[in-house]
Amino acid sequence: MRTIVSLPGDGIGKTVLPEAIRLLEAAGFQANYVHGDIGWEFWKKEGNALPQRTIDLLEEHKIALFGAITSKPKDEAAAELDPALRDKGYVYFSPIVALRQHFNLDKCIRPCKAFKGNPLNFIRKDGKGGYEEPEVDTVIFRQNTEGMYGGIEWTNPPKQVRDAFETHPKMKKFKDVPSEDLAISTRILSRGATHRIMKAAFEYANKFGYKSVTVCEKPNVLRETSGMMMEEARKVAKDFPDIELWATNIDAQMMWLTKNPENYGVIVSENMFGDIISDGFAGLVGGLGFACSANIGDDVAVFEPTHGSAPKYQELNPSIVNPIAMFLSACMMLDHIGENEKSTKIRNAIAKVIEEGKVKTYDMMKLRGGPDVFEKGACTTQEMTDAVIERL
Repeated sequence: MRTIVSLPGDGIGKTVLPEAIRLLEAAGFQANYVHGDIGWEFWKKEGNALPQRTIDLLEEHKIALFGAITSKPKDEAAAELDPALRDKGYVYFSPIVALRQHFNLDKCIRPCKAFKGNPLNFIRKDGKGGYEEPEVDTVIFRQNTEGMYGGIEWTNPPKQVRDAFETHPKMKKFKDVPSEDLAISTRILSRGATHRIMKAAFEYANKFGYKSVTVCEKPNVLRETSGMMMEEARKVAKDFPDIELWATNIDAQMMWLTKNPENYGVIVSENMFGDIISDGFAGLVGGLGFACSANIGDDVAVFEPTHGSAPKYQELNPSIVNPIAMFLSACMMLDHIGENEKSTKIRNAIAKVIEEGKVKTYDMMKLRGGPDVFEKGACTTQEMTDAVIERL
């Protein structure tokens, strides 16, 4: 029997992940689940949000379901560290980012597909006095380990770093700025990783019948890094003559989200741009309550909803949060390990619940989150799971 590492993490991750496991078992997927320590609790008491023992579990079992994580700015993170650990050089780093980099989970896949009948789906005027609902079915491929989220940055850069940067003529404008007043973040891409994400995007489009792959970058400004993305895209595109290669600038793409989202099939971007554009498309298909993702490397894969830990909802009992993003992430895990029949069964059950419209979480009713949402007809997290299980 397969073993899955369960990483609930923080906040609502501890709520939605057990519900996903309950749904997987109801759908007939049998596995052993082993718990992994990860998240803010372990940062505070150990100075490490991703303990080595959890890395060891992933090394052994290769597959993980991940709930949610809390990340806070540097000063807040330092303030919450156990007093006995302060001033000892501990620096908070997002554990999900650390997982991606440690295991080289360089392919992040984020499908954004609208479910029929979802009251949160994007609609627009049709130009004839009425409204229309475009069919949004876009899959974002995000380079997951490099770029702006690579973590190579400094405040008060050391002399050798500053000297290296000052070899660039554009640094002249900062020559009179003291180092303690400088903050530097880098955007570094490698050709190998860039080629891999492009190839993965085209292969996915070819396998699932998407007609285009769009490179969403900013090569007119970020000439070197976005330029490399476009260069590798053109190379890969030669092997897929039936798939059109499109290119958009990230700022223009955000404007086009609400103009013609149905035109886009597969979109591929660098780390930060992929994060931005996937959240934008998620907003068209119901928001982060429906946003799932896969982080895939050569040996290890981690599947997670893209929503955060939502600590303000953590203590609500019963829970109000929407578990569908977690369910869909679990479906991506099933696809990855060849359990496609079960993933299809779960997705179809979710689609039936949404189309019937009888069971809705508070976000699907456009309510402000709080304990009073049940009085207005919202279901609990557990009731949504029950409804999906009933329709399996």
